[in-house]
Amino acid sequence: MEKQVISSRQFTIMVLFYTVGTSILIIPASIALDVQQDAWIVALLGTILSLLLIKLFILLGKKMPNASFVEMNEKILGKFIGKFVSIGFIILTLLSSGELFYFIGIFLQTEVMIETPSAAFATLFSIIIFFAAYLGIEVFARSLEILFPFFIIIFITFILFISPQIDIHNIQPVLEVSPKPLLYDIFYFMGLFSFPVVVLLMIFPSAVNVQESAQKGFYIGTIAGGIILTIIIALCILILGPNNTSLRTFPSYALAQKISVGNFLQRIEIIMAFMWAITIFVRAFMYFYASVKGLGEILKIKDHRPLILPLGMISIGLSQIIHPTIVHSNQYNKETWPLYISIFAIFIPLLLLAVAKIRKMKNPDANSHEPSSPK
Repeated sequence: MEKQVISSRQFTIMVLFYTVGTSILIIPASIALDVQQDAWIVALLGTILSLLLIKLFILLGKKMPNASFVEMNEKILGKFIGKFVSIGFIILTLLSSGELFYFIGIFLQTEVMIETPSAAFATLFSIIIFFAAYLGIEVFARSLEILFPFFIIIFITFILFISPQIDIHNIQPVLEVSPKPLLYDIFYFMGLFSFPVVVLLMIFPSAVNVQESAQKGFYIGTIAGGIILTIIIALCILILGPNNTSLRTFPSYALAQKISVGNFLQRIEIIMAFMWAITIFVRAFMYFYASVKGLGEILKIKDHRPLILPLGMISIGLSQIIHPTIVHSNQYNKETWPLYISIFAIFIPLLLLAVAKIRKMKNPDANSHEPSSPK
């Protein structure tokens, strides 16, 4: 299969959508439950700390600019250990893609079409992901360029329509929470916001045409995604109140339900669903694409597309058994997921950099790497 390349602008948009991901719906309630009106501070501090993680990913990418994360593991750690780590990474991404298929199904069944089985939504959504994976990263990145203006317009419109209902007293007093729950929720926030960004190392920097611009785009996309989440969380607290926010399964969706302009423009919460559909589409695609591409690289298959159908069937099956209830899903995301993903987001990149330094590996592709532009 011919190598596909995306532009640094496309990569920046991808990072923005990817970091927002499912967090736009589920993070406000989980954080507000612990830190109440200081939830927006958690998001702000978590975004700032995430920039250190992005720096780590960029340093790792510079070591081998022509290699994906799976290829880096094998080249730096050796064939046996590298493959072992990569298999764990693929299991992580495949489980995560199945969980996101579950999540899209349960959300649409709960909030939009109650009588429709969640499996139907999960299957239909997964078909879109499989088709996007078959077309490749170039087509996917171009589709994000088309969706980006719509997302920004809807987001700005959403803020303008909901702002008149802001009650500044809901966010007071500031910094009332003790340090322990604050630090824990920052870790939890990063577990959903920035730790999963390690998956983007499957395409960064090897599939980006201008690496210096892509590095800046990595920071810009992360900051923009963090700002969007901080604004959403702050609006949930300011309008719904901390207690009401913590009791809602999808508080940002409930926030959109409160939009009312002159008793004429009402019940337009579907705009929030559309925003979320875009961001979860990006994250679900990257999880599944990383699984397919990574397994293809382990098996030394030049064209990974024949793996889409079997892995796709597995991910659909996982979506039906991975969580028995939404309560179990929330508990997993808060207690288990941050620890699991931190192994691959923090420990493995640090290990790769340390081993590469010990072995004095100085980027063997630096001289031969010639950036190309997308077709």
